[in-house]
Amino acid sequence: MSTTTTTGTATTPARTGALNASRTAATAARVLRQLRHDPRTIALMLVIPCLMLFLLRYVFDGSPHTFDNIGASLLGIFPLITMFLVTSIATLRERTSGTLERLLAMPLGKGDLIAGYALAFGALAIIQSALATGLAVWFLGLDVTGSPWLLLLVALLDALLGTALGLFVSAFAASEFQAVQFMPAVIFPQLLLCGLFTPRDNMHPALKAISDVLPMSYAVDGMNEVLKHTDMTANFVRDVLIVAGCALLVLGLGAATLRRRTA
Repeated sequence: MSTTTTTGTATTPARTGALNASRTAATAARVLRQLRHDPRTIALMLVIPCLMLFLLRYVFDGSPHTFDNIGASLLGIFPLITMFLVTSIATLRERTSGTLERLLAMPLGKGDLIAGYALAFGALAIIQSALATGLAVWFLGLDVTGSPWLLLLVALLDALLGTALGLFVSAFAASEFQAVQFMPAVIFPQLLLCGLFTPRDNMHPALKAISDVLPMSYAVDGMNEVLKHTDMTANFVRDVLIVAGCALLVLGLGAATLRRRTA
């Protein structure tokens, strides 16, 4: 059964079918063109995670072992946080400016739009993760037992998860300020319960149970697997699949909650 949506005096079919590769690619190209003219946003995505890692390394200058213990975890956390902030604000800006409504009035499905955003920000996530991982391992001397490429994989998946969460929460914010306010609700609990500050097994059983369903916990666990083991372990594969699955699930929820009207 097809549905229709009325925009002004015209009635436009609401596309709900399978993704269209050309429409998705066109959406991604448009987002990248906009970002190219926004150097501050690019700096936030690419420079800030590297700057935070650099600062952290020399905060623990007298105790390099401490940096080795938490540096890998932060390689997954920093990209997730920055991509969440940038994506939620950028998407909300398109909602409040009316751009989103105009786009959905064209032959563009919700899935095409969400996938296009994910593809564009995912391309930047690859660059961001590569820069942060390269800086930590080859310049700041992060000591990892496993392959740096596995660190890069987890960092990239974390950045994509942050992108998906940002797209999702933007549907529930009415202003950029509200989008930022979602960070304490969505990111901070995961940050506290992911095992960065204390092993999750040492937490109160109720908090441990909550941490078991939060994707950032598996991002940190995956980084720690690379930190401690030379080969890819079964736990690492499990952690990577959970983070990737959560990103896909949240992207699907983002498409389902995408509203045509901004008012």
